[in-house]
Amino acid sequence: MTADLTPVVVRLKLSLLRNGLRQSGGRRAAYIASAVAVLLFSVLQLLGLIALRGDEHAGSVVVPLVAVLAAGWAVMPLFFPGGDETLDPTRLVMLPLRPRPLVRALLVASLIGIGPVFTLCLLVGSVVSVAHGGTAYVFSVLGVLLALLVCAALARAVAVANIRLLTSRKGRDLAVLSGLVIAVGAQVVNFGAQRLGSGGLGQLDGPANVLKWVPPASAIGAVDSASEGSYGVAVLQLALSAAALAGLLALWSRHLTRLMTSPDGSTLPSAQWAARERGSTGLARLLPSLSAKSLGGTPSRTGTVMERSLRYVWRDPKTKAAWVTSLAIGLIVPVFNALQGTGSIYFACFAAGMLGVQMYNQFGQDTSAFWMVATTISSPRDAYVELRARALALLVITLPYATVVTVVTTALIGDWPKLPEVLGVSFALLGAMLATGAWTSARFPYSIPQEGYKNVAPGQSGLAAAAVVGGMVSAALLCAPVIALTIWANLSADGDEWSWVLLPVGAVYGAAVTWAGLRLAAPRTARRLPEILTAVSKG
Repeated sequence: MTADLTPVVVRLKLSLLRNGLRQSGGRRAAYIASAVAVLLFSVLQLLGLIALRGDEHAGSVVVPLVAVLAAGWAVMPLFFPGGDETLDPTRLVMLPLRPRPLVRALLVASLIGIGPVFTLCLLVGSVVSVAHGGTAYVFSVLGVLLALLVCAALARAVAVANIRLLTSRKGRDLAVLSGLVIAVGAQVVNFGAQRLGSGGLGQLDGPANVLKWVPPASAIGAVDSASEGSYGVAVLQLALSAAALAGLLALWSRHLTRLMTSPDGSTLPSAQWAARERGSTGLARLLPSLSAKSLGGTPSRTGTVMERSLRYVWRDPKTKAAWVTSLAIGLIVPVFNALQGTGSIYFACFAAGMLGVQMYNQFGQDTSAFWMVATTISSPRDAYVELRARALALLVITLPYATVVTVVTTALIGDWPKLPEVLGVSFALLGAMLATGAWTSARFPYSIPQEGYKNVAPGQSGLAAAAVVGGMVSAALLCAPVIALTIWANLSADGDEWSWVLLPVGAVYGAAVTWAGLRLAAPRTARRLPEILTAVSKG
């Protein structure tokens, strides 16, 4: 049985792919379309890498490229654990299989799919661009094989080391954060491309000299070294990749043995964990006290609502993903533009804008659980306290964050005299978005599906667009007085002397607009509770 395990697992992988495509015509069409797109992109990448042949910086391009490719193989199982059923070896724990033959069989099976084909095209193009001479081509064959196996083994080792997490609900919800990785990666790639466009490929020489000793990029570096006649260096670089492959296989085998012979700790009762869950956190003790002593209104309600909202940010996967993405992009856009020398200090307002969007559709994040909130709202006063507490919870994060981003952007640009007015505009914008967000939450509520990648339930896309787009336009109009004052301060001869006034003016204006928006939204919220509950429960 051991000798025949590899072909059996390969047939299993093919059967899983075939049966998955048979489930529906839409899934089959999506797979075929994605496969064609990836293959076309792979061919274009292959031709582009071959076109680098003869360029003095070809090696400096392909070595970092392979390193980035390997990093992608390492993180993809964490975000897309359901993309390959054979990534989950817990399905085989009841079978009489030994780890080593199983590792070998799963490694071969992992070379079947769109991802390995894409990787193979990039690796082939990489070695063709740097290989010169018969000996270099011999190293090319070994280098491509080692690099491909290291990538596959790396993905498998990471997956099996985290399989208990990945197959749990929280682990599957990690896939929601893939949007953040894509957003951050896109900005990094854009920044790097602009730097290369201005400085040339020679800027990659330094990183490439380091990465050519890091597996699996060292396997491609070996081909470059062999082309230059440094055969001893090439052999050492290949040996590094071979050692990395052996180490990953050993690590994979050890985790696989532990996984298949030890009980799942996540299914064991834990009195300690339950006790910790029941205990109050420092935040839970602070917020109700703050509510009763400082904010007025119903004692402890404000603090309770704030705690619930902040727990959503920390625990709910969809809410956490939205917040983390907004925090990252709100920092990346102004900072990256400042580093490139093309940004304005007013780009710092992007942070307040990104986080202000989180006020929109406040009741949608509660989904069907909103009925418990609705039972506690019997008057506009109750609705006002509920909305105010949600806005305060958002401000706990947003105010210090927007301030830090503005200070960092100002420091990078070096335009300190404009710091007060930019902060003023940011605070005014944030207040306007809190006001319009409270109103649109009551006027255009929509459901957020808890499963999958969609953020809007089917049939509610129009509501979501009306809420976000209309609210942002309204917020921009509400900020018009502060923006006009800022323009005057920049154009007037005496404006510089009074620009500091924009900070308190913007802060007070933002607070006043927020208060007015909450007051206007509260009666509508109290009247439309049944409609809101119906809308947010559709997902």
